Amino acid sequence: MNLNDFDFDLPSELIATRPNNPREKSKMLVADNDFRHTTFDFLLDYLDKKDVLVINNTKVLPTYLVGDLNGSQIKVTAHKKLDNGHWLAYLKPARKVKDGDQIILADKNIVTVEEKTNFGEAIVSFSVAEKDLINFFETNGSMPLPPYILKQRDSDESDINDYQTIYATNEGSIAAPTAGLHFNEKVLENIRNKISAIVNVTLHVGAGTFSPIRDNIENHKMHSEFGHISKEDAEIINNCKLDGGRVIAVGTTTLRLLESAAVGKDLIKEFQEETDIFIKPGFKFNIVDVLLTNFHLPKSSLLLLISAFAGSEKVKLAYEEAIKNRYRFFSYGDVSLLYKNE
Repeated sequence: MNLNDFDFDLPSELIATRPNNPREKSKMLVADNDFRHTTFDFLLDYLDKKDVLVINNTKVLPTYLVGDLNGSQIKVTAHKKLDNGHWLAYLKPARKVKDGDQIILADKNIVTVEEKTNFGEAIVSFSVAEKDLINFFETNGSMPLPPYILKQRDSDESDINDYQTIYATNEGSIAAPTAGLHFNEKVLENIRNKISAIVNVTLHVGAGTFSPIRDNIENHKMHSEFGHISKEDAEIINNCKLDGGRVIAVGTTTLRLLESAAVGKDLIKEFQEETDIFIKPGFKFNIVDVLLTNFHLPKSSLLLLISAFAGSEKVKLAYEEAIKNRYRFFSYGDVSLLYKNE
């Protein structure tokens, strides 16, 4: 498998740096036997009464902070809490920071660089008490937008709402499960009234979701993320499969969690652990039948995942169709509805 097979040329003007307004009017490309162009608020037309819709209710923490180090502005994005109370964080510009440096944040709070690691990352500690840290983030932090957006603009007040699903409840993500950004309350309510159930699961999205495949595909190591599926929700999903319904996953994060919890064809278990599952062409899907997902970066693990799910040739043609019809790409972009390649 060659990584270049998962590359494509994307006009820069199709990279979305702000969401569609209103969010439910984003374009939606339905890629089944043929291609159909519609908008997200017509998702209901593609759902059946026996179906179960599975959403990821993780909540993004505003952990993007700006501090001062000897007169230089340093951007700190805390992205994973460690067992000892320290955090992994991205520092920018990392070249100006060394081990032991203390970066001054809002209200004279301090983040100490304990140890620099690879790719602009470091182990850091905060002077804010651990019990108060989440509140500190929410008061002083901004949303940790994807790197390609931060290259064009800074995170701002609008992103506090824009980069969060309306059903986000469980704090712990560094990135939004972006397929869920298109929902509003009316769309959710209409779906709830038509299908068998809407199931909430949790997968806390790590910063590694933006990590490129730096080597060949076979050597790529996925980041680890914590996921949770309750026993009751596992039973709902199992009953759906038993009854001949379909499991529709909202986003690649939801799909990765569901397939991590699979214990065989059409059977899922209660789940509460880390997963580093790497889904690429050749993967056998046991649970998910339909996937709602945004349009992903070239040569990314997410593009490999959807190619495994819908078929590489189908995805290639779908992306050509999306570019031709001026769909907006990536986290704040438009959406596709993909069907499992049987």
